[in-house]
This record gives sequence, structure tokens and C-alpha cells, in this order.
Amino acid sequence: MSTIGFETAVEEGRCGERLWLYATYHCNLACVYCLTESQPGIRYRRHLGSETMIELASDARDLGFGSLGVTGGELFMLPDAAEMLVELGSILPTVALTNGTLFTDRVLQRIEPLADLDVALQVSLDSPDPLRNDTMRGPENFAKVQEAIPKLVERGIKVRIATTVDDQGEDELTRLCELHRTWGITDDDHIVRRIVRRGRAELVEMGVEPGPTDILPELTITADGAFLHAFAPTVRNGVTDLDLLVSRQVAPLSVAVRRFLGVVADQPVGTDAAATFT
Repeated sequence: MSTIGFETAVEEGRCGERLWLYATYHCNLACVYCLTESQPGIRYRRHLGSETMIELASDARDLGFGSLGVTGGELFMLPDAAEMLVELGSILPTVALTNGTLFTDRVLQRIEPLADLDVALQVSLDSPDPLRNDTMRGPENFAKVQEAIPKLVERGIKVRIATTVDDQGEDELTRLCELHRTWGITDDDHIVRRIVRRGRAELVEMGVEPGPTDILPELTITADGAFLHAFAPTVRNGVTDLDLLVSRQVAPLSVAVRRFLGVVADQPVGTDAAATFT
């Protein structure tokens, strides 16, 4: 197995410069297409831990990573999520994925420092029609997102919208764009991707099954180990898929990076799948 340096791998398009961190697999929703079978009350929540995440972020900066992605589950299920996100954003530019349903006044106050950092909250919203959106994502999801986003924008916190597409038509997506523009969110900050047929989506036969080079590799750390990209550490019937596991060892991060680079060395130069799946 050949290896290359991280900077070279990024420059050649073999991988991305972002490190992904799965904060938890616990969630207050149970989306029909969830990659990780996240839902309320799950037994194995796979928390990564704030101290671990902050240490990994510092190591990532030293190793040449350019940014962080934080996902789950739902990040704000963790009691220290706000403070942890401020710490992470002080280390590297960060995007944090959230369903946007847990922004109480108290949480909003705690995340106000994000306005002064290079941190974006990427809020999921799949349809401008409340019933259709909530059928895919969960009860009252639309109403809570509609309430939360203006409050985030008012505080100067950067917000992106993420839409996961199943069978939404062009008219439906156009109306969704019109909605997010009323909140002051531009089209450049609206990410649209297909459902990836892994995790719960595979069990219900939704989405597109990605090929081996369809998703740009971005080193992804979970409580189970290091994976090839953020769509890799999926769960089916309560068991983590290990087909795209890179390393069980994640500390020091340099070990996982070395093994990750051994894999992406065989990735075609110039791979660019970000517009399709991320």
C-alpha cells in the first residue's frame, strides 16, 4: 500500500481538508433515512466526549487540517454542546450539523459567542411543506426550525440549510429556496444532496447507493474508530457498519491520519463528489 502526505492528498483531490467528528448518535428525532439509526432513547449513544473532541481538533490543526465538521445524532442533545462548539470554533473553522429543534432561549444565549467565530450551524430542512417535512424528519420539526432560524440570524450566527432529497420536485425545492431567502440565507448556503443508501435508508430502500469513488474521503472520527468519510460509520439494526473503517485507534490522531492516507493514496486524482453527496 502506497502512502502520500496529507497536504499532497488534499491538493490532488484525493481527500478533503476537513476532519469530521461524530459527537453522539443520540437524537430527539428519528428521520426515516437516518444513516446512524439515531433516535430518542437509544441504548448505545456512542458519545465521543468534549475533551476528546477538543484534543482531536487541536491535533487536526497541527497536522494541517483546514476545518472541522461536527455531526451526529443531534449535537445539542449533549449538555455541554454550546461551550464545546465555541472551543472547537476557536481552534479551526467549524460547521456543525443540527436539526434545529433544541434552541431554547437558554441555549441561544450560550451559543451567542459563535457569532464572533468562523462557525456555521447547518440546519436540516427537507421541504417548505410542514407535513411533508415532518413525515420524513419528525413531528413539529418544521415549526421549530422556522422559529429557531430567525433567532440565530438575529444573533449574527452563520446558518446554512441542508436539504436531503428523495422525491421532492423542482417546484418544491424552489419554494424551499424562497423560504430560506426570507430568513436571509443565500442560495450559496443551501446544501442539497441525495439520500445515501446506508444505515436506516438501506433498510427501507431509500436513496442512492454510492460507488467506491462517489464520496470524497474526509477522515471521520467516532466512538467506534476512524472512518473514510462522514457517510461511512452507519448503523443497521443497532450494529455499526465497518466496511469503511480505517482505524480502531484514533489517538493520537496522527495514527488514524497515516492509515487514512494509506487508503486514499489509491483514490483517483481529482476526485470531486462534494457537490453530489455533501
